[in-house]
Amino acid sequence: MKGAKIPLRSPSSLWGHIRDFLDNTMISVEAGLYIGSVSDLKNPEALTLKGITHILSVDSEQPELPGFHVKFVHALDDSSTDLLSKLDNCIQFISDASNASSSFSSSSATTSASSVLVHCHAGQSRSAAVITAYLMKTHKLSVQEAYSKLQLIKPDVNMNEEFLDQLTLYEAMNCELDPSSVLYKQFRLKKVTEKYPELKNIPRDIFAVDPAQSHNTEAIYRCRMCRRTLFRHSSILSHCVGSGASAFSHKRQSGGRPAADQSQCTSYFIEPVQWMEEALLGVMDGQLLCPKCSSKLGSFNWYGEQCSCGRWVTPAFQMHKNRVDEIKHINLAALK
Repeated sequence: MKGAKIPLRSPSSLWGHIRDFLDNTMISVEAGLYIGSVSDLKNPEALTLKGITHILSVDSEQPELPGFHVKFVHALDDSSTDLLSKLDNCIQFISDASNASSSFSSSSATTSASSVLVHCHAGQSRSAAVITAYLMKTHKLSVQEAYSKLQLIKPDVNMNEEFLDQLTLYEAMNCELDPSSVLYKQFRLKKVTEKYPELKNIPRDIFAVDPAQSHNTEAIYRCRMCRRTLFRHSSILSHCVGSGASAFSHKRQSGGRPAADQSQCTSYFIEPVQWMEEALLGVMDGQLLCPKCSSKLGSFNWYGEQCSCGRWVTPAFQMHKNRVDEIKHINLAALK
């Protein structure tokens, strides 16, 4: 109708609309902690209304949010993502935000405590993994207990299986990243193989320090031929014993003689060491030779090799036990 006026929404009803929108998308996990999606970032005023001052963005694209303390963690929602290595920093950010004093004013805020929003794209997987880790660490919960608690609060969370596996590993490390953990070293090597299929530009920090270039009281292993120090005991990546001879049944010829049962591993599977770098980069598999006398020590395969016990180890850097000698340091002072 000509001359008709469109009714304008009053300020109070506008704020009510924002509150309704916020309540339908962003959910409170506990005091000062929210889980949400990228759509929540479209309403900065609504975030401020909830007392949000810190935002942890676990996504593929970094958001632009002036006026907020933002931590961006680049992460894809797929099996190639290493979220485990970033959990401690994420949890620290949430803890710092919870303890910080807010510098923002809000008409509905009753305290000066800061609140933090953890979000990913849909608010279902990556953000759920981070908050589950936070609940595990701060409330001393198992991964199953923490995830079940979050599912009760937000039933649509649906963490991918890879992140659940990483949280299980996080729990095994007592909810604190331990670079010296055998489990973590094995996990990181697998992720490197997935991320760098061409095996080039691999992070140098995956290579253990060459023990020949540093002194340590830890047990070491030397080349049996030239006595060159090759690796430390802490570089050995232990694995569960396999099923023995039955694991090699696919290699037997029909009517052939059964292979002997090998219940004890004949090789050490270790993390890569600095002296191996030239041989490993850009090469899928090959021999491991002594850097001093070039005698054969073992072999490597980034996609795995089978141990004599039958267990498949991935990736595999194996040193044959009959090619190296273990050297233990004796504390003479303790013997007196």
